[in-house]
Amino acid sequence: MSPRYLLLSATCLSVGFGTVAHAQQENPDAAQPVEVNTSPAAPGTIVVQAERLRGQLDVEQPPLLELNEADIASLGANSIEELIEAIGPQTGSSQGRGGGRPVFLVNGIRIGSFRELRSYPPESVAKVEVMPEEVAQRFGFAPDRRVVNIILKENFSSREVELEFEAPDRGGYWRNGQEFALLTINDGARMNFNLEASDRNQLTEAERDIVQTDGSVSDLASDPDPAQFRSLVNDTRELQASINWAKAFLDSGASVSLNLQYDRFDGTGLSGLNGVLLTAPDGSSAFRTFGADDPLEIRNARDTLSSSASYSRQLGGYQLTATADASLIENETEIDRRVDTQALIDAAASGTLAIDGLIPVQADAGFDVARSQTITTVNKATLRGSPLLLPSGEVSTTFDLGLNWQRINSEDTRTAGETQLSRRQFEGGVSIVVPLTSRREGFLDTLGSFSLNGSIGFEDLSDFGSLMDWTAGLNWAPTNRLNLAATYVWREAAPGLSDLGSPTVTTFNVPVFDLVNGETVLATVTSGGNPDLLAETQRDWRFSANWQIPFWDNTTFFGEYISNRSSDVTRGFPALTAETEAAFPDRVVRDAGGNLVSLDRRSVTFDSARSERLVFGLFTRGSWGGSASGEADGGRRGPSAGMRREGRPGPPPGAEGRGPPTPEQRERFMAFREKLCADDGMAFLEQIAGAVERGEDLSEQFPDLDLTRAQRMLERFKGEDGSIDRERLGQFRERICSMDPEQMRGGPSGGDSSEQRPAGTIPNPISGGFGRDGRGRYFASLNHTIELENQILIAEGGDALDLLDGDTQSDFGQPRHSTQLQAGFFRDGKGIRLSGFYTGKARINGNAVTGASPLFFEDLATFNLRVFANLGTLTGAENGPLKGLTVSLLANNVFDAQRRIVDDNGDTPLRYQPFLIDPNGRYLGIDIRKVF
Repeated sequence: MSPRYLLLSATCLSVGFGTVAHAQQENPDAAQPVEVNTSPAAPGTIVVQAERLRGQLDVEQPPLLELNEADIASLGANSIEELIEAIGPQTGSSQGRGGGRPVFLVNGIRIGSFRELRSYPPESVAKVEVMPEEVAQRFGFAPDRRVVNIILKENFSSREVELEFEAPDRGGYWRNGQEFALLTINDGARMNFNLEASDRNQLTEAERDIVQTDGSVSDLASDPDPAQFRSLVNDTRELQASINWAKAFLDSGASVSLNLQYDRFDGTGLSGLNGVLLTAPDGSSAFRTFGADDPLEIRNARDTLSSSASYSRQLGGYQLTATADASLIENETEIDRRVDTQALIDAAASGTLAIDGLIPVQADAGFDVARSQTITTVNKATLRGSPLLLPSGEVSTTFDLGLNWQRINSEDTRTAGETQLSRRQFEGGVSIVVPLTSRREGFLDTLGSFSLNGSIGFEDLSDFGSLMDWTAGLNWAPTNRLNLAATYVWREAAPGLSDLGSPTVTTFNVPVFDLVNGETVLATVTSGGNPDLLAETQRDWRFSANWQIPFWDNTTFFGEYISNRSSDVTRGFPALTAETEAAFPDRVVRDAGGNLVSLDRRSVTFDSARSERLVFGLFTRGSWGGSASGEADGGRRGPSAGMRREGRPGPPPGAEGRGPPTPEQRERFMAFREKLCADDGMAFLEQIAGAVERGEDLSEQFPDLDLTRAQRMLERFKGEDGSIDRERLGQFRERICSMDPEQMRGGPSGGDSSEQRPAGTIPNPISGGFGRDGRGRYFASLNHTIELENQILIAEGGDALDLLDGDTQSDFGQPRHSTQLQAGFFRDGKGIRLSGFYTGKARINGNAVTGASPLFFEDLATFNLRVFANLGTLTGAENGPLKGLTVSLLANNVFDAQRRIVDDNGDTPLRYQPFLIDPNGRYLGIDIRKVF
């Protein structure tokens, strides 16, 4: 070992091990910072700075959201999937295009699929960054999806078992789930195995007292209530198993990951009684049921096999990343047939219908089968780097190529032959970011930081030909706290292959609200693919502002204005209004009396659509209360004094005179940290620890090293066999390396300063982390959306539908206002998370020709609550069954709110009965999670 490295090692042991040991001798359970007196008034003042976490993104746009370990703990999530769900308002794009999940990165590298890490425990995460849509261009995607960068700890392992039980508070059905997960992160390698199972039983309309639609109820007292044979919630069972492996090769800088997952899903739903409504020549009618013990069922079975892979490495000054994601889905649906009613129809026509009795008809008519097989592969390669250095900074470029393929094979016993659709998609593009001025580089910095970004791409589809897209944008940061951006997107987009070729499925007795007649009817509804859909042209503007409020610590305000324009728009079939029926007359079948009989709800192409919205929000986080070291709300008091007031012993003899580390020691500590966090840092740390354990005399070279204190500290890293536990040592290294530079500065300047400490304070890397320094943590996020315009033109030459003024494309009106709230509090192993959702008022116009009344949708606010506690932390258990045991209680829709929908008379149409819209109401659950 070289003298230079020995010097750094001694500095770490005296400043890091020794000082931490000193603090923990005063209070072994405390998770406090290593305190350094660097007040501005103190002589010899210096500011400690450190590098960014490895894997953090270095881009022009600031993060929309940053979460450190304490913030993640305050969310009470049990997996990364739940973590992403909890911060959904920040990860979902406001672009309005329904782009799905954000782009996911792990340690700054794009991955093949979110499946690779969805089951990881949140304790494995060091930091989460959520970046705006423009950053997606750097990774080969259009700027209509946000980017989530998950930075994992370098050394971590866990085994966990999770049990869930949930049900509505008014009963009717229940859901239970079980999960086992294993994760190991060590020496650049990750291995994860996950097994999940869930089961949910059925809820019928009778269990919610649903009033049946006319024509579904028999006039025979002996017939059962059809509500018993119509499901609100289907009976389902699901099994999922996955295995994930990743490895970083430190010598070459390359990394590879693999994922394999299997899902099995089974579900059964009820569509009512097997019967028919008949009318005799004299005008009398009767609903006849057959096989009451064997109602109409829809049985679904689905098998999904998925796999993904990724490879990344440096090629000169460029980063090459290649990903592949493939899936095979086999789906089979059995749909019970109605009885053969021809004999009944003939009897009614001849006047021989027996109103008071049943006509014998074979009740079991068998079933039809719809089968489909979907094969999908998505492959993308990107090359990112900087080909040019300007005075204002590096020019960033990204080249991407993709080859995707999808095939759908479907067949249905109700149609002749088999449908086969396939699509080959070859795509590529290039994006560029050019800095014009830079505050960081000091080039024309009085103007702030300006940068231009743009991209151009193409798609060649085997079934749609060539499509193009291009974007242009401007980013301006006039100050370190304010960022403004403008982006224009022009894109041609083909409808999905499933929209074109999904198998046709017919469902009987579906409640449909006929807006033409203003009534609820039971109709036969057809769903599936439509091969006649057209390619869509999209033209979008997005203006955004992101402001870190200077007078409110750790608080960010953001605002966005989005304008969307589209032509040849693919949408699901709209609500049945007079306008839609006139535009698509072949989709609607009525009887001689004008009553709706059947409806084809397969997707259609509208002529055009336009919308504008304003989105703004506020995110804040911070801490409160006193830390284990005696600090409270930024103030400082002596830790030993506080402990003596609690009856605890003071510091050991001689400890009172030990002053804080000198500036020279702190500088050596930061140099040591840089070495420790290098690729070979773990081996370096093991070498140092071994030398201290052996008691090697280093006093001649390092007179300020307290070997006794350092050896005492090493006892904390030993396992039951008395040897140094490599995993614990790795966790120590991880905490050293995950120190946030802004926290170590201690000042109020930007960045991640949610854990502000006195200037120069160094966080305790051993007992800190995951919010266990004694302080409470809180966060709050509030997002509000105002729809400024929303119009659809169904067909050229017609009148545009104004969805904000009573026209509609769905069974529910378009509200102008909507709000999402997320808030959480966490301290000492226990916490609470509150989610709130508000939907504003809306209206659907009536029909003047038929006299159908307008519908009025009242506003709705619901709140979900999650209360959780780590029993091991609460009890101080370091071993035994309580260690790592977390119990969570959830209550969704705490106040049992239901949306009220009425007509002009104040009556609720049968289609809009509250429990048809939301069968659950208040929903309760318990989650027990044990981490080993």
